[in-house]
Amino acid sequence: MGARATAAPDGVRAVVFDLDGVLVDSLAVAREAFALAYAEVVGDGIAPVEEYCRHPGRYLPEVLELMGLPAALAEPFVRQSNRLAHRVSPVVGAAELLRTLRRRGIGLAVATGRSGVRARDLLGRLDLLPLVDHVVGSDEVPRPKPAPDIVRRALHLLGARPEEALMVGDAPSDLASARAAGVTAVAALWGESDEETLRTAGPDVVLTRLDELLPLCPARR
Repeated sequence: MGARATAAPDGVRAVVFDLDGVLVDSLAVAREAFALAYAEVVGDGIAPVEEYCRHPGRYLPEVLELMGLPAALAEPFVRQSNRLAHRVSPVVGAAELLRTLRRRGIGLAVATGRSGVRARDLLGRLDLLPLVDHVVGSDEVPRPKPAPDIVRRALHLLGARPEEALMVGDAPSDLASARAAGVTAVAALWGESDEETLRTAGPDVVLTRLDELLPLCPARR
């Protein structure tokens, strides 16, 4: 690990997390929901699930456009995701990590490729919503990841400067968003992207487990 040399002298004041793959284990549900939505809208044929999975962290309407698929897939995808939401679970140690960071005085936000409503609903189901200060969905900013808008919005809500913050993500789009916002980009190897893909994206810090974040976030003085 190697935190960016421009870290604030007073240490980290804020951490912005991606949601899917970083704080919650939702990949299996997303894959199934996508296949069901594809069958409903497109019909016969094999759903391009693997191609869909090559766009983690990005806003669904944008992914559908990139894949050349009908925008109409979004509604059944969300419907099926909600139906299967009981199968999503927190990443091991997520709740305790968030509690520890809050005790240390660190501001916490989630900046996700989901819509804000879907993200808050899922976090609420998993009892994680009370453990973060703010949730920003991709539909709540002008431009989703990899643009910096969502990270900048999270920092504004937290009252933190870019040099005082970390962004933890498991996709190249997360890391690009963090860098564009001037925030230390932290790669989460336990998430949905493979290690080579994340390292190639040029993160400032690479973590193999969620609890490895704690040494980067000492208690606020």
